[in-house]
Amino acid sequence: MGALETYLSDLRDIKLSGEGVSELSYYPALRQLLEEIGSGLKPKVRCFMNLKDHGAGLPDGGLFTADQVRKGTLGGQKPARGAIEVKPPSHEAATVATTGQVLGYLETYRQVLVTTLREFLLLGLDELGKPAVLERYVIAPSESEFWALVNHPRRAEQEQGERLLEFLRRVLLSGAALASPQDLAWFLASYAREARFLAEAADLPALVSVRRSLEDALGVKFEGEKGEHFFRSTLVQTLFYGLFASWVIWSREHDPGDGAVFDWQKAAWTLRVPVVRALFEQIATPSRLGSLGLAPVLNRAAAALHRVDRRAFFARFEQHHAVQYFYEPFLEAFDPALRKELGVWYTPPEIVEYMVARVDTVLREELNVSAAWPTPGYMCSTPAVVPAPIWWRYWRRSPRPWTKRGPTLSRRAT
Repeated sequence: MGALETYLSDLRDIKLSGEGVSELSYYPALRQLLEEIGSGLKPKVRCFMNLKDHGAGLPDGGLFTADQVRKGTLGGQKPARGAIEVKPPSHEAATVATTGQVLGYLETYRQVLVTTLREFLLLGLDELGKPAVLERYVIAPSESEFWALVNHPRRAEQEQGERLLEFLRRVLLSGAALASPQDLAWFLASYAREARFLAEAADLPALVSVRRSLEDALGVKFEGEKGEHFFRSTLVQTLFYGLFASWVIWSREHDPGDGAVFDWQKAAWTLRVPVVRALFEQIATPSRLGSLGLAPVLNRAAAALHRVDRRAFFARFEQHHAVQYFYEPFLEAFDPALRKELGVWYTPPEIVEYMVARVDTVLREELNVSAAWPTPGYMCSTPAVVPAPIWWRYWRRSPRPWTKRGPTLSRRAT
C-alpha cells in the first residue's frame, strides 16, 4: 500500500467513525504520512505535532532533522524544515497562508507547510525576504471532491501517489542547502518527473517541429508507444540538461557574493552544444511551455539552483566528470527504466585507466605500434561507442597533440 493510499484510508476510517473533532482528529494520519516519507530521506526528517511556543504562537506541528532528535531531546530547537499549520478541508490553503498567524510562524520558522488535508502549500521567503509560495500540491480542488476521493484510496494512489510522494520529499528537504552534485541531480530529477508527467498528459501538436528536429539530430524515428515515451522523456531531459549546463556556465562567470540571480529563460544564450541549444530554443518558448504547464516547474527548479552552496558544489564537481557527478544520477532518479535500456553506466576512472593502459600495451608489444599513437593504419572507435572518460584518458596518454582530422582511418584494429 502506497503512502497516499494509507493516508486517505486513515482519513476515511476516522471520518466514518463519527468521532472526529475538526482537523485535530486527523493529525495522526498526517503525521504518519510525513513520517513515512521523512524516514526515507538523508538526513531523516521527523514530524512532531503540537509544538510549544517559540514566540509566534503554537504551531500545529514541526519538521525536524534526525540530528536534532538524536540525543533524545530537542532542547528548545526550532524545527529545521519549518512549522506546520493544519486546517480542515473546507479551507483554502492559499487563503490560510495569508493569515497573520501563518505569517507570524513564517517570520519565526522561515518556512511553513500549510495543509488543509486535501492541499499542501509550502510557504517560504523570496530573495527579498517577502512571503512566497515555494511549492503547492492539490489532491482535490474542493472539500466535496476530496471526501469522494477518500472513498477510493487505491485509485488515488495509482493516479497521484508518485507525484505527491515527490512533492513531499522536496518539501521535507527544502531549507537544506544543496552542496553535492548528487543531491542537486535528485532535486532537478524530481522536478523533471513532474514535467514529464505534464508532457505525457498533454496533446502536443505544437511540438511537431521539435519532434522532427530531434529525430533529425539523433538519426532516429519515434514510433509506437515506446517511441512516444522516449520522445517526451528526451524532451524533458533536454530542458533540464540545458538548464543545468547553462547554470554551470553562468556560475563560472558570477561569484556567489555578487548578487546576480540565474535566469533560466536566458539559458539558451549560454548553451554551447549546438543540438541542445537548438532544441532548448524550440522548447523553451512561452507558447510551448505555457501549453504544457512547464514554466512553473522550471521556476521551481531554478529556485532549487538558487539554494546551491556553489563554493561547496564546485569544489566537488568536475566538468569532465559530469556524467559521474550529475547526468548519471539524474537519469537514474528521473527514469531508471530508460537508463537501464540506454545503458547509461559510469565507469570508474581506475578501470578506465587500466583499460587504456592495457590497450596501449597490446599496441606496443603485440602489434609493434610505435609510441606516437594514434598511428595511421589503425582506427579507434567513435565517441558514440566509447565513453568520454576513455577518450579523455587516450588523449592524456598520447605523447603528441591530436589534429582536428586525427589519424588516418584506413583499417580497423580490434
